[in-house]
Amino acid sequence: MVEQSKRKAYPTDLSDVEWQIIEPLLPKPKTRRGRPRKHTYREILNAIFYVLRSGCAWRMLPHDFPAWQTVYHYFRQWRQDGTWARVHEVLRRQTRVQAGRHEEPSAAILDSQSVKTTEKGGPVAMMRARR
Repeated sequence: MVEQSKRKAYPTDLSDVEWQIIEPLLPKPKTRRGRPRKHTYREILNAIFYVLRSGCAWRMLPHDFPAWQTVYHYFRQWRQDGTWARVHEVLRRQTRVQAGRHEEPSAAILDSQSVKTTEKGGPVAMMRARR
């Protein structure tokens, strides 16, 4: 069952199809005692995508999203526990397979650039010359 939000949709909101793909990749909500969860993971993701796409500060999140502290909490928690990396990995593999490619890349391109610096670097270069 897909929950419909009571607010007007933003362009960054997940479509039903996108949500069906991402939902199983998220950690299961912890069963807690006390008051029930106020916001769904879908609304929290919609708020995160709004901040990332618009470039606004967390504190400037529109009021029709969950509180910015809640949204930032999940963003940070999922970064620390590896959820974002897992979601990215699964979506990358699915995208490669849909494009008719092997799910793992077979080659990589590494590029390095060197920039000439002064002969003496670091704090030594900043010291006054002795006379």
